[in-house]
Amino acid sequence: MTDSQKIKISVYGAPHTDYNKSYNALEKASELGAVIAQNDAITAIPAVTGFPFWVAKGAHKEKGQVIGFSPAAGESEHVHVYDLPTQYMDIIIYSGFGYAGSDLLLSRSSDAVIFGYGGLETIHEFWVAFQEDKPIGILKGEWSTDEVLHDLLKSNPEFNHDNIIFDDDPQRLVQQLIKKAKLQRVQEYHV
Repeated sequence: MTDSQKIKISVYGAPHTDYNKSYNALEKASELGAVIAQNDAITAIPAVTGFPFWVAKGAHKEKGQVIGFSPAAGESEHVHVYDLPTQYMDIIIYSGFGYAGSDLLLSRSSDAVIFGYGGLETIHEFWVAFQEDKPIGILKGEWSTDEVLHDLLKSNPEFNHDNIIFDDDPQRLVQQLIKKAKLQRVQEYHV
């Protein structure tokens, strides 16, 4: 891997949203996607609705490249069985492994991972990324996801938290993660 390859940042968040209650979260998701694209990184998302969909929308608006990871085995299953979108993604990887399997592929394929407005599934997604030792960014906002993850980490001090950044500013968060991801690439390359 060379430093000339673009950094791939995956973004997780709740696929379910009540548009009226979570409009601010969706706006923040769109801003986050735009910031990733503006920093010349590739956006990778679960190919679902809600927060990840709006991240893709923001990145797409800024002409960024977006890769979606689907739980389905193909496009027909993705659209007709899972009822998931195909818009705003340049490439969709159809894993055929369900949600848990596609989460693992997404985390392993990324250089860094960001968590935004999430739900119960976010705990699983976080654990997968944490075990993969990826640089992790947690976007703080008007939701409880960042507080829940902070409390989980605080109650488990035996785990290394050096690769985890909490920030409420998407630009700062993305730039810090890109630095960590590039440093990790160099360290892995020289091992």
